[in-house]
Amino acid sequence: ALWRLGCFNNMLDFVFAVDDSVTWHMMNLLKNRSHYSFLKVFGPKQISSIQSYGAGIYYNTLVPCNGRMIKYGVISTDTLIDDLLHWKTLYVAGRLQKPVKILTQNENSKLQAALVSNLKSAVTAAFLMLPESFSEEDLYMQIAGLSYSGDFRMVIGEDRSKVQNIVKPNVPHFQKLYSNILQDCPQVVYKHHLGRLEIDKSPEGQFTQLMALPRTLQQKITSLVDPPGKNRDVEEILLQVAHDPECGFVVHQGRPRSICLVCRGLLRPSNSIWDAYIFRFSSAGITSSKH
Repeated sequence: ALWRLGCFNNMLDFVFAVDDSVTWHMMNLLKNRSHYSFLKVFGPKQISSIQSYGAGIYYNTLVPCNGRMIKYGVISTDTLIDDLLHWKTLYVAGRLQKPVKILTQNENSKLQAALVSNLKSAVTAAFLMLPESFSEEDLYMQIAGLSYSGDFRMVIGEDRSKVQNIVKPNVPHFQKLYSNILQDCPQVVYKHHLGRLEIDKSPEGQFTQLMALPRTLQQKITSLVDPPGKNRDVEEILLQVAHDPECGFVVHQGRPRSICLVCRGLLRPSNSIWDAYIFRFSSAGITSSKH
């Protein structure tokens, strides 16, 4: 069964994380050649090569399935893990900071750890941009907005209030996704019954949070703060940021701009209020009858 959030007429979004992209596209071209654009004439190796650019994901869009339209992306497991851990593009990692449905998966401990790490990183980044006391909804709004900085879909073809549309109807799903992380975090007082949180905003607390951020975000923060040619180490710069009253603003400015051009129809925004990501980890192509 699919966990669908949003209106029935909105497009469902699937993502397949695969170990061997060439084999996957080869099998899928045999089964579902019509799903592909003109790029199908170049074959699975070239499609896989194109997939490696930008956000590392290849999309087939506007695919009819069981009376509705779907789109599905293919990303290599290694590329996905790298984005989850380091936020190199924050394209798929950003969407996995929101409630999703995992359809099927293999036992991959590295991927499981990376999925949890991505959620913890989202919480940490949000903490740094929020005041000392805030509501759960404030937190989830901040998390849901992380990957939309610089995303063309917030300007072209989609409602600017998309973040609010995602969070408000789905607070219980966000709570389910993040409650364990919040309860286990030593720097936050989580008043679940009140829906309120209090975070340590001391320089020491903020330094701990800054040091826990993904590598790409740390690098962007240091490039904003460190004058060219000074070449101080990251720890020294982040300590300076931790003592800065504008620490949250610096983190906000440093957020990775989500890669917004994905393969096939490079500028084709989704119509969905909610992007429901269902992961199937397999080596074979998509089989429409299963959806």
